[in-house]
Amino acid sequence: MYDPTRLAALVAVSEAGSITRAAQRLGYTAPALSQQLAKLEREAGTTLLVRHHRGARLTAAGELLVARARRVLDELDRARHELAQLSGLSGGRLRIGTFPTAGVHLLPPALSAFRRAHPDVELAVTQFEPPAGVTAVADGEVDLALTHTYEPGEAEPLPRSVRAEVLLVEELVLVTAPGHVLTAGADRLPLEDLAGQPLISMAPDHPRRRGVEAALAAAGAVPSVVLQTPEYGVVCALASAGLGVAVVPDMVARMASTPVGVRRLEASALRRTISVVHRADESDAAAGTLRALLRGAFGRTGSG
Repeated sequence: MYDPTRLAALVAVSEAGSITRAAQRLGYTAPALSQQLAKLEREAGTTLLVRHHRGARLTAAGELLVARARRVLDELDRARHELAQLSGLSGGRLRIGTFPTAGVHLLPPALSAFRRAHPDVELAVTQFEPPAGVTAVADGEVDLALTHTYEPGEAEPLPRSVRAEVLLVEELVLVTAPGHVLTAGADRLPLEDLAGQPLISMAPDHPRRRGVEAALAAAGAVPSVVLQTPEYGVVCALASAGLGVAVVPDMVARMASTPVGVRRLEASALRRTISVVHRADESDAAAGTLRALLRGAFGRTGSG
């Protein structure tokens, strides 16, 4: 049996002409999509794609499989729609909260899959800076929300009416301008090597970043530019321009829109945990379905 997610990935590459463009369309990272395609080739027992400097093209076996895959995926979409009508997932409204990184890189593929399966459900997305999404779920403003916490950091108890499900735990990594000496090595960098380095400090007074910023200060990093608000796109752009070094979540570094050098930190206790929060008494079938899709989407991203 072929995995439908991998079949959809192959179809996307055939339409986009490259793994990179297909990954952007699906909301994956290119390495994560390549991993899915490699697994599909192992399932098929043959080469399905030929990579070249302009992108990728299908082999004869790949062309054959794509033609069949389109029919299979169309049938699956019809089946999902019919099942949705039977289970009450036809019509209604699903309200989702998200924070910026997840809203750009992680939520779209899950919502795309949800929309294909349940086209009659209206989707409403609101952006919150954590922990505001947790409050929004508790107050009934949204049905579920993506949120995050950092380590080190102060534990914040959830409201009694809310439950949290961990989706992804990722390291924080160093980002610099391309070619910077600190990101030239392949081994992990001791945190102490940041002593004296000009640091792009992000939201040092924000409760979620306070522990991380304190750890960097204890290592001897010296704030050079201070951003008062949490905005990782700006942080990476400033690091890319050589205004300092920064420590950001691994996902942010991998998906930065500006070129940056990246290096993992030694024995890193600096982490970000991404969770989906929902009401403890949740009975909405649509919210439950989206949470299942988020688990799959985050699992693929984490493996990339």
